[in-house]
Amino acid sequence: MTARAARLPPPRGSRRAAALLALLALLLAMIAPRPAAAGAQLEEPLADKVRTALAAAVADSAPPRPAFEAIEDRLAYLRWLGAMSERLKQRKAEHALRVEFLETVWYEAKRAGLEPALVLGLIQVESAFRKYAISRAGARGYMQVMPFWARSIGNGDAAALFHLQTNLRFGCVILRHYLEIEKGDLFLALGRYNGSRGRAEYPNAVLANRRQWIHLEAPPLAQRVPPGAAAGG
Repeated sequence: MTARAARLPPPRGSRRAAALLALLALLLAMIAPRPAAAGAQLEEPLADKVRTALAAAVADSAPPRPAFEAIEDRLAYLRWLGAMSERLKQRKAEHALRVEFLETVWYEAKRAGLEPALVLGLIQVESAFRKYAISRAGARGYMQVMPFWARSIGNGDAAALFHLQTNLRFGCVILRHYLEIEKGDLFLALGRYNGSRGRAEYPNAVLANRRQWIHLEAPPLAQRVPPGAAAGG
């Protein structure tokens, strides 16, 4: 009789409680902050001139409102915004937040002389579009900016790196800085951004993800990342 009882299924209430606990664990896993899988920039000494230029490049906090001289350019921008919003919908469901994110990406990428598709591909690899992502090395936000940059060229407030425009401003300026160091070599600049210079995994991943964000009206990558462009655009 004892053996038969051992083979009986658990009471219905116990099964329901176990299912609820499993669901709760799943929900907690979904909302808990997960470490980003990306690497991190390495802190390197900066010449005073470079430090001053980078500090000036991140200091301007003008809102990301694009201005266009020709109506055709504005229409092209609006078509880009609509296409990218549709592609991003599964990752950012709320329309207003999605548009704000894309407007800021476009503004900061253009300001730094970068291609928006490249920046989106980098964000996808670095943080999977998670605003509050933190890597095991401590890099923060969408573009996984290391806190030492806030001390080196910012106001020292590392918490501000979770702010949308601040994070994208720092990330784009840093990538432009690395492009300057590498004389326009995007492969090496991306590796330096990730702290894995010379290895192919990270640059290949960013460039592969970049292809998902290319818009047909966008100029080719070489026109957006000119060697020798000034830091900060």
